[in-house]
Amino acid sequence: MKNPLQRILVFVIGVPSIAALVIFLPHYHHLAFNLLVTACSCLGAVEFSSMLSQKKISIPKKEAALFGALPPLAMILVVSFGVNDLIIPAVIAAAAIWLLLSRTFSRGEALENSIYRLTAGLAVLIYPGMLMAWVVRFSHWEENTGIIIFTFLFMVFSSDGLAWVFGSAFGKNNKGLVHASPNKSIAGFIGGILAPLLIGVVTALIWPEVFAPKCLVYPVAAGCILGLITGIAAILGDLGESAVKRSSGIKDSGFIMPGRGGVLDSIDSLALAAPVFYLVFGLLFSQ
Repeated sequence: MKNPLQRILVFVIGVPSIAALVIFLPHYHHLAFNLLVTACSCLGAVEFSSMLSQKKISIPKKEAALFGALPPLAMILVVSFGVNDLIIPAVIAAAAIWLLLSRTFSRGEALENSIYRLTAGLAVLIYPGMLMAWVVRFSHWEENTGIIIFTFLFMVFSSDGLAWVFGSAFGKNNKGLVHASPNKSIAGFIGGILAPLLIGVVTALIWPEVFAPKCLVYPVAAGCILGLITGIAAILGDLGESAVKRSSGIKDSGFIMPGRGGVLDSIDSLALAAPVFYLVFGLLFSQ
């Protein structure tokens, strides 16, 4: 079991540090924050490739790191430096073509294992690569970008934090609902949804000019919907990675984050919630 004190310290120190990066270094459309996102995607892809290797679906770690970083890097070129957004599908296509053709003239074991390398490469390109690129995508908004990014991060991190608190305090007798993660409890799920829902309400009250709904009369209602859907997505992201870890026989994706496990253990909820938050925010609010 992860050390509770370490987990609390990571949350107390890590989350404010990331928030400070967003607030105080907004230059080039939050380039510093987006480079951190890219680094996390890169490391998460390496960890994911290690899980896949348990099922003999392997790819060299250097290639896994590259493919995990490519989509966020391409998105940085778009949002921070004004490169045509066609570079994103172009980079993804180039990576897929490389994976498909680079072993064409190989022999022996390298040729026999080419399908596993192709599968693993496409997998890390999508998860976490393409999903984490959506976090970078937030930076393309011209106004109030820092507030939007901060709200998203706070929703996801608070979902994870309150899920742990509720699960620890009230989840003893209601665990085992999801076989992929039997230690997760119904109480934890309630906490994980309640936290971002409340944040959606509070942010709509504090920044009504940012969270101005397109069709709903009350900003609070729109903030509530945004928080609810983001919270559900964050929980599903955590459960999805738990299923992968259980299938691969690995308890934690890595050991780089004290009290949390690996990098992928820390960005699993972010990866799935990012496109959901982005699309729901775009549908609900005038930005």
